[in-house]
Amino acid sequence: MGILITYVETMITPAIPILETFFKTNYDALSWIITAYIISGTISAAIFGRLADIYGKKRIFIILALVYAIAVSFGGFATTLEEFIAIRAVQGLGMGMFPVAFALLNDQVPKEDLPLAQGILSSTFTGGAAIGLVLGAWITQNYTWQWSYHSAIPVAFGLLIVSAIVLKDTSVRVKEKVDFAGVASLGVGVVALILGLSEGEYWGWESLRILGLFASSVIALVLFVFIEGHTESPFISMKLLKIRNVFLSNFTGLFAMAGMFFLFYSVPTLLEDPVPAGFGLSIVNAGLIMLPAAIVSMAFAPLSAKVTKTRGPKITILIGTIVLFLSYVGLYFYRSSPLAIAEDATLMGVGLSFIFVGVINILLVSTPRSESGASTGMNVVFRNIGSSIAPAVSGVFETIYVTGVVFHTPLGPITENFPSHQAFSYVYLTGMAFLAISVVFTLLMKNAVYRKPDTEFLKDKGVEKPI
Repeated sequence: MGILITYVETMITPAIPILETFFKTNYDALSWIITAYIISGTISAAIFGRLADIYGKKRIFIILALVYAIAVSFGGFATTLEEFIAIRAVQGLGMGMFPVAFALLNDQVPKEDLPLAQGILSSTFTGGAAIGLVLGAWITQNYTWQWSYHSAIPVAFGLLIVSAIVLKDTSVRVKEKVDFAGVASLGVGVVALILGLSEGEYWGWESLRILGLFASSVIALVLFVFIEGHTESPFISMKLLKIRNVFLSNFTGLFAMAGMFFLFYSVPTLLEDPVPAGFGLSIVNAGLIMLPAAIVSMAFAPLSAKVTKTRGPKITILIGTIVLFLSYVGLYFYRSSPLAIAEDATLMGVGLSFIFVGVINILLVSTPRSESGASTGMNVVFRNIGSSIAPAVSGVFETIYVTGVVFHTPLGPITENFPSHQAFSYVYLTGMAFLAISVVFTLLMKNAVYRKPDTEFLKDKGVEKPI
């Protein structure tokens, strides 16, 4: 599930220039291909994570897998941009499977194996993304963008069938009514926020539309907090955010995901832009530069799990954040060749592996099991906000700071602007700032230590509690 969803999401990225021609549109309109998916996925993660606690995790997972498989099947047959955006919005509902999957693992896997299980699932964030950049680019370049979608159809239905047969759900369901007022206010707040972050570059950050969206988001989210504090069956309990580790790990996940997407949205551009602005690589070769990051992210999951079991998830997050920070330092000072960029991207993969393993484990150990779906769903919401901030900020720098590249044509020389060296420097400095804040948040967390096979994670270090 993890690899499939992130593969389908990123495989479309190399095809954006081709889609501009295919749909006879512009980049402003094309941005909705990404925006619609992120908005739908964010709301899905928030809503279905909680519904899984109420109606059963396997049941919700299967429903989402079915909807996702149908949406993927239609993706390659879209004939207009409006159709494709609508399909992407439905497809985004599949992101709701992530919090349900984390909660299912929390119920099924023995405590001593849980860090490794959660680590393997977390590593698919980078694993599937890098595979999408490479395989999706190769399919698009050698066949058509439609076949990128067609290639995912058997995998999507295979996931649905195997999940229906293999998945087990022994969790105790929460008996309560659905808080529709809370769902609505949260939905409006998150949609307005992500829409503003995604479209600010195109509509203008000081435009009335963007300012109105941010104001609407603040009002809706304040209303959500008020509703949840005054209802008998809150959709997301505000008590969760009052737990120190839950609050801090959510923001750490936001900054880590932003850090990941700062690289995903800047490195391919740097590699593919023509000389002297970039290195002039093909989309396939640019994807291959990112592939080691996916490999090491999955390869380091067992080590991340071991550190989590022996030293606690707080230490795991701290190691990952520092390693990710160092990858930005490398990109800032030394990006003179594709090999140098590949080295820094690989270091990024190591850091992300530690961060995602640590964050999901400290989150689950700090949350009541009856609310694990809601808790992990909330974390996906924060991660998606981070993934929306990154391209918005990167786009501002890459638009303001440009350098001209001269192309010689039969009609004479033509100059086109591309992001300059200074633009990428500002992107990576911003990434370092995000991660510095993440280090502070991590240091404020309470650690949870795994002692031995007959004990479980504890909120306070040094105290053992038998299972």
